[in-house]
Amino acid sequence: MERTDYCIIGGGIVGLATAYHLLRKEPDASLVLLEAAPVLASHQTGHNSGVIHSGIYYAPDSLKAQFCKAGARQTKDFCRDHGIRYAEPGKLLVATSAVERERLDRLEERAAIHGLDCERIDGAELNRREPNVAGLGALFIPSTGIVDYPEVARKLAELITAAGGRVYTGARVTSIVEHAGHVEVGTDGDVYACRRLVACAGLQSDRLAELAGMKIDVQIVPFRGEYFELPAAKSDYVKHLIYPVPDPDLPFLGVHLTPTIDGGITVGPNAVLGLSREGYAKFSVHPKDVARYLRFPGLWHVARSNAATAVREVRNSLFKGSYLQECRKYAPGLAKGDLLPREAGIRAQAVRRDGTLLHDFLLSGTDRMLHVLNAPSPAATAALPIGEHLAGKAALRRAP
Repeated sequence: MERTDYCIIGGGIVGLATAYHLLRKEPDASLVLLEAAPVLASHQTGHNSGVIHSGIYYAPDSLKAQFCKAGARQTKDFCRDHGIRYAEPGKLLVATSAVERERLDRLEERAAIHGLDCERIDGAELNRREPNVAGLGALFIPSTGIVDYPEVARKLAELITAAGGRVYTGARVTSIVEHAGHVEVGTDGDVYACRRLVACAGLQSDRLAELAGMKIDVQIVPFRGEYFELPAAKSDYVKHLIYPVPDPDLPFLGVHLTPTIDGGITVGPNAVLGLSREGYAKFSVHPKDVARYLRFPGLWHVARSNAATAVREVRNSLFKGSYLQECRKYAPGLAKGDLLPREAGIRAQAVRRDGTLLHDFLLSGTDRMLHVLNAPSPAATAALPIGEHLAGKAALRRAP
């Protein structure tokens, strides 16, 4: 049994940021980070839109709002400090109906509460800035950026290793037992006795908490976010990130056009119930994943409350023409042949037994363990301050 001060489970950007901050707080501490996949940032960190979010959507009193605003600033600072490319093309939230134009009013008010710079523009100015985009008007948020989050994750891992931490991939955790003085963490090949455990397991967060003997009332329900990308000939189709105005009654932001840091443009994602937590190929099925959520009453509550939306999302998933109509609401010039396949992402959506979708960060802990049960978007943007927050809670030597 190998003894260590800290064990971090999860090699996504939140787990890596937590390890990074722990070693900054305690440079002489011993730390091991365990990632089940063969490569770091294999799941949500490596399968998102690559956006550095501004935080405009989130309720002012939420952890999302607090962490996102700080995270956007810290992510850009981290990239500058370590030579990682990022850009700030800005985001246009495009209203295509009178109802959406009214929603822009409320978003503009929220931007003011958050202290975000924004600009309201009419349809003519929108068309001048983005000739391929149609709408009645838009809200421009200039601070929204883009970055390659796996590159950020790799740099964090490099810094952790340089500070004396050990990062292991292909290390799937099979047992967690909390004792009076330590937590015993077992993998297929090794056993670690740590003084503090922090689990940032994303798509497997509920299972890791249950493995550790915790009683929780949430379960992860996977939602596939299916993407397309535009052909290279249309790499300049838009200059800004183009988002629809979000419907406050729906949990996801809708299909958007996003320039990427490598010069492409992605289209998506949608949000359709996944049949596998870690199966990215279309029609991937993991029977144990499906059986688990079919037995969970929260899923059926969600299904009843969002039946019409679910039907639309499945239709968009099955038929490219239907998906295209979502894009044509604000990008009418796109054709079916413009939508080239791109690997999907899978969102870890925490759901309570009563069907409540959790939209904010959720932590649960014991004397020696801290489990991140929900880390929704904008977790990648907010990873550095989230990691600092988790490190502060887990630290053996707390600041006075």
